[in-house]
Amino acid sequence: MGFTVKQPGMLALLQDAGRFGQHRIGLTTGGPLDKRAFDLCNALLENPVGTTAVELSFGGLELVATEDTFICVTGADAPLTIAGEEQPLYTVLPVRAGDTVHLGFSENGCRSYLGVADGFKVTESFGSTSTVVREGIGGLQGGKLEAGDTLHCSAISTRKQLQLPAQHRPVYSDELTVRVIPGYQLSHFPRYQQRRFFSLPYTVSTRSDRMGYRMEGPEISCDIQGILSEGICLGAIQVPADGQPIVLLNDRQTIGGYPKIGAALSLDLALLAQLRPGQQVHFTPISQHEAHNALHLAANNNVTALFEDLGT
Repeated sequence: MGFTVKQPGMLALLQDAGRFGQHRIGLTTGGPLDKRAFDLCNALLENPVGTTAVELSFGGLELVATEDTFICVTGADAPLTIAGEEQPLYTVLPVRAGDTVHLGFSENGCRSYLGVADGFKVTESFGSTSTVVREGIGGLQGGKLEAGDTLHCSAISTRKQLQLPAQHRPVYSDELTVRVIPGYQLSHFPRYQQRRFFSLPYTVSTRSDRMGYRMEGPEISCDIQGILSEGICLGAIQVPADGQPIVLLNDRQTIGGYPKIGAALSLDLALLAQLRPGQQVHFTPISQHEAHNALHLAANNNVTALFEDLGT
């Protein structure tokens, strides 16, 4: 076995790196909203990239261990206890059979990732374990975790107790500037509308979810009301008839017919997904060259070199 879910929290989903190559049959990608925190969780546990973990929105998860193993929690700043003892985040921690693992409600950010040594054992669906509730696939029977569910994992007796020092951890604030690569439909937005979008603040709507973050703020209009449906990339910023932009995320539909002013840089989507309703977003344009450089620099940032081994 591994863990029994005692309290599932607001929204706990099993996620791996995502479901790729299935858009042709209408299945979306899924995967972790905050890829950076997800990857750090697996790297600290020395798991292969993309190993299945639990993504928890806002907190409130309680698990009871039925095997000895090691866990790690990254992402939102939320209180973590094991067997009633406070524990640090971004740290590989031992768990013994019978221990209760409790992750409280987050104080900064809203997405947490709980991983286990060697990952949770879940049957793949269309090449991935990622849960997409709208499509009813992945995870456990295609839905969010419920009280009484069992999360299977291997019994692990040894693991390096690695930790990412606090000064190198992601910082989640209540305001964010998102870099945007303008799209080919930008010319359909008059210059005044472009200036409004790139200079005035928006707030995150309460209607935001894993499909997309809806913005509330200045209305944006363009000279076309709709387009032929076409494929939608991660981070595409649609502008529907009400003029309120939507930044599309992992569980987005595979095609759509709303005009798009551009696409958010993927590096910024992790921080965007940590914002709560009511928090503020600014958009700023960047060139494809600048986006390429930012991605290249991020790919060459070896964060694992910063890990500390608490057992040495």
